[in-house]
Amino acid sequence: MTPSMRDHHTDMYEANSTRETHNAHEAGKVMATAMQCAGEMAGWAESYPRLFSAKPINATLFHAVACGNAFGSPWRSAEELRLVNRVSLWFSGLDWLVDHLATSKAEVDDIARRCLTVAEGGRPAADDELALFLAEIRQELAQSPTFEALHDEWAAQLRRTTDAMALEWDWKITRSPGDLPTLDRYLDVSHNYGAAWINLSHWIACGDPVVVHRLIELRTASHAVQRVLRLLNDLATYDRDLAWGDFNALMLGMDRSELSDRITEMTQDCHDLIEPLRPHCPEHATYLARQIGFNTGFYDSGDYWGSL
Repeated sequence: MTPSMRDHHTDMYEANSTRETHNAHEAGKVMATAMQCAGEMAGWAESYPRLFSAKPINATLFHAVACGNAFGSPWRSAEELRLVNRVSLWFSGLDWLVDHLATSKAEVDDIARRCLTVAEGGRPAADDELALFLAEIRQELAQSPTFEALHDEWAAQLRRTTDAMALEWDWKITRSPGDLPTLDRYLDVSHNYGAAWINLSHWIACGDPVVVHRLIELRTASHAVQRVLRLLNDLATYDRDLAWGDFNALMLGMDRSELSDRITEMTQDCHDLIEPLRPHCPEHATYLARQIGFNTGFYDSGDYWGSL
């Protein structure tokens, strides 16, 4: 580095020192919130030892999920993030049951039936930890002033999620080189990622009536973001998916460069949907944009699941 270049960098660092101190301060606060949330998640997992007994549901997952939720809503406290963290943890249990423990389509369908029964207000079986935890979540959500107005959409989104998980399970079991879905068809069932249902649960917990009034626009944007997250995940976890027997977009004939280009295009489409929401619901628009940003960075070298 030449003296002039060194002077330039020194001036740049000095000029930005106040801003960098502020940014680091804010990041530190969010990390502290995330650490508190991760500890709470570990405690909830201990309360349902059979549901969360899988080795990959461990401290790695708790901390990664807690960071994602805390950095997605850095203005929220650990208490305000409680519900979205509980929903995220619950979904990891559902995902594991369907993807790795279910041995038949009938078993997958039964898992979905039990969940949807609880979502509609039914009583869970005393020994069904998945349904019991979901019933607790539903009871908490029912305290929100927007739950009654948004309950039908919440239950419908959970059904979209379990339907997508069941279809992916079929693809994994019956797939052959000549009988694979197109990428567009694969993205049609990206509800198996769970983000849209988790987002809606979070918004209900926040109790903001604007979600009721802007539900269609928020739902459309949330679904678009979910599709991007689905592909970011696939791009990052191809080797793990091969080892675990999971489905992945890279198994559909696209290479990494093509998939990255598609993600870039879809991300711009997301921003086109998010920006018009800012005048009406700036917090929720920012939340969706930050989901894309955080996960683009996180999936560059990370994974939410712990090691098998």
